[in-house]
Amino acid sequence: MALGFLSRLKSGLTRSTQKLAAGITDTFTKRKLDDAALEELEDLLITADLGPAVAARVIRAFRRTRFGQDVSPPEIRASLAEEVAKILAPVAQPLDIDRRKNPFVILMVGVNGTGKTTTIGKLAQSYAEAGAKPLLVAGDTFRAAAVEQLQVWGERTGAPVMTGPANADPAGLAFDAIARARHDGHDIVLIDTAGRLHNKAALMEELRKIIRVIRKQDETAPHAVLLTLDATTGQNAIAQVATFKQMVDLTGLIVTKLDGSARAGVVVALAETAALPIHAVGVGEQAADLRPFDATDFARALTGADADRPA
Repeated sequence: MALGFLSRLKSGLTRSTQKLAAGITDTFTKRKLDDAALEELEDLLITADLGPAVAARVIRAFRRTRFGQDVSPPEIRASLAEEVAKILAPVAQPLDIDRRKNPFVILMVGVNGTGKTTTIGKLAQSYAEAGAKPLLVAGDTFRAAAVEQLQVWGERTGAPVMTGPANADPAGLAFDAIARARHDGHDIVLIDTAGRLHNKAALMEELRKIIRVIRKQDETAPHAVLLTLDATTGQNAIAQVATFKQMVDLTGLIVTKLDGSARAGVVVALAETAALPIHAVGVGEQAADLRPFDATDFARALTGADADRPA
């Protein structure tokens, strides 16, 4: 992870880090790691949105390796960072753009308000800076604000944006976009979609139709189906993963707005429960604030372990 983004990550996780680090300091002031201390630590991890499954796993590891020992807050934070990094490592996977797929089609899904459209713009900018030619598709045709937002990102990145009339069929628009991408030499297609969970059945059919239709252009598409999650929703993000898994075959996650609350611990819970790659995390509004997910950097920033290192 680039040094500049690592600094933004630490800053963005400040509220989550302070909540967790303060709890550790309050609980451990050179005391033995006994049953009472482990119980307090487990409660702290759950309230920090790491979730009961992660909390239980961490406590088992501490009981096995540190039980009965005198421990200080820095030691607990360092050990916790190691355990969290172990949980995160298997899912910290960058999104691999297979250049043999031309164009490489990415279907973006998620509840409205999670930062999905903004994430598409940020991804487009990073791909353009790497020399690719992305094409953006404003597939949330029922929401004018989403179309306008994507057009703004298109202007910023120099990437064209496919749009249709208001309330147009998103599947037909996606079909035409892939044909245009082939004709104009675009190697990546990013398709925005609606996120109206209040009408789950209709949304499910809409997403499935998009996939059916684009497979008439390329039977292997979409090559990635990414769910954007808002970290400020905490444990509700886990429920959103389960809901969208029922609709489409998710291939990966992107977690946004880690700077928006003290609930960044949900990333660890997602790693433990969702068993899906976490491709990237976001800590701000700028394109540079979305970067590939690094397990060790995130674990140390979340637990405050880096703050204990000597200057």
